[in-house]
Amino acid sequence: MTKRQIIGLLPAGGQATRISPLPLSKELYPIGFQDFGVKSNWRPKVVSQYLLEKMQLAGIDKAYFILRSGKWDIPAYFGDGTMLSMSLGYLIMGLSYGVPFTLDQAYPFVQDAIVALGFPDILFQPEDAYVRILTRLEVSHADVVLGLFPTDKPQKAGMVDFDDEGRVRLIIEKPRQSDLRYMWSIAVWTPAFTQFLHEYLTTLKVNSNLSQLPEIPIGDVIQAAINKGFHVEAEVFADGTYLDIGTPDDLVSAVRQFAALVGEENL
Repeated sequence: MTKRQIIGLLPAGGQATRISPLPLSKELYPIGFQDFGVKSNWRPKVVSQYLLEKMQLAGIDKAYFILRSGKWDIPAYFGDGTMLSMSLGYLIMGLSYGVPFTLDQAYPFVQDAIVALGFPDILFQPEDAYVRILTRLEVSHADVVLGLFPTDKPQKAGMVDFDDEGRVRLIIEKPRQSDLRYMWSIAVWTPAFTQFLHEYLTTLKVNSNLSQLPEIPIGDVIQAAINKGFHVEAEVFADGTYLDIGTPDDLVSAVRQFAALVGEENL
């Protein structure tokens, strides 16, 4: 799909305060089951495995989890990635001022690669989402491609305004209300945006007291890139679905939905 290496980034620096207390990192919360080759030999499947499998389907065989200190159960569970036939690495986040800073911790390791961003506590469809956004990145020659999903909860999402050709005009983070229909949840980008992100945050660190600023969403950095003339495209999954297990209501929905799927297969 592209001659550049594609590397997945999975920010896992959150503290899961909305669904605390938990006995494990939320990225390892069991959602549904997987069949281990023998019919009905079901075993729990952790939430972040769904994301890794979708990356793998798109030919992404290398990814980094970016962890905050203490989340050692994630590398203990996935190890080097052999269980998924992937190469997995683990980086420790530095500044805890939002997802952009967490992602920038990977800068020395991904600066020449295509980056595929995914949040490891999110469940989404379709299965080929990364295939489609990587194809659009190559065909459109965009700097960034966002995967868009329908939502009726704009206050929880980064809402996206785009034109008839799919070019993104505006990203609005968590508006109280909005006429926009689609939020973004996954993304791929070129080294040009990786460099922009790094330089943007470097400037911010030099010119601002970060502890006095609100947490910066990655959508705000993408919008800053658009304002500078970067080419950002949207791939719309009009029939797609999205569940954030970091919120109590969606966690309940996910557990029920995936348990029901196993029940149907056993009928």
